[in-house]
Amino acid sequence: MGLSKVWIVKCIGLLAIVLSLGSFVHAENVQNQDYNIIKTAELQKMLDSKSGKFLVIDARNPEEYKDVHIPGAINIPEKKFEKYAKLLPKDQTTTLIFYCNGVKCGKSKRAAGKAIAFGYQNVLVYEEGMPVWEEKGLPIITGPDYEAKIETTKISPQELKALIDSKRDNFTIVDVRDNSEYVEGHIPVAVNIPVASFATRSGELDKHKTIIVYCNSGNRSYKAYRKLMNLGYKKYYQALFADWKAAGYKVVK
Repeated sequence: MGLSKVWIVKCIGLLAIVLSLGSFVHAENVQNQDYNIIKTAELQKMLDSKSGKFLVIDARNPEEYKDVHIPGAINIPEKKFEKYAKLLPKDQTTTLIFYCNGVKCGKSKRAAGKAIAFGYQNVLVYEEGMPVWEEKGLPIITGPDYEAKIETTKISPQELKALIDSKRDNFTIVDVRDNSEYVEGHIPVAVNIPVASFATRSGELDKHKTIIVYCNSGNRSYKAYRKLMNLGYKKYYQALFADWKAAGYKVVK
């Protein structure tokens, strides 16, 4: 009889563990799945209409928000969400739209999940984020250092050739010129992502790899370099096609 009681207690304990795991998985699903993605054109239309009950929320850190943000957006940093949650509207039927630094940035999605856990019912994520919004020339609010010149880290033609010759797969070379220029001649193994659509197509680039951007003389690759910074890539360099050709290295057509 005593053995039966022990067995029953163990079964009850096991059932409790299973139920708690089930609740945990459900909570994770709520955080990860109960929001919808909104595209740039849709968000622009909402902002232009100035109708409806919605709030745009920048989930990046305060320094990024001060540098540049979407007009009307408030800043609730994802890492300090609980501290800033008082800024959320009391009406939990208000549509909340979260954004951060593009498709590879997880801050907006994590913040959206936290808002859902708080009980908000209409949560959207603007996945393309600030880099694509800027790239499309849409209205922005900027800080005093927005246009400040940055110093890029350059890679020489000799270093770039050695990297290509190594045949390693931990880097991507990106020609940011127009497709017509790329077709006429480019650095071996380079892919073509024109700077005008660089942020829009940033999902094609692996964040775990070193990214090397180049153009003819530096202007377009400088812009792409800045976009890589804003998109949160970890390791990136700038190269010049003019230097590559001057060194006498192979050009692929």
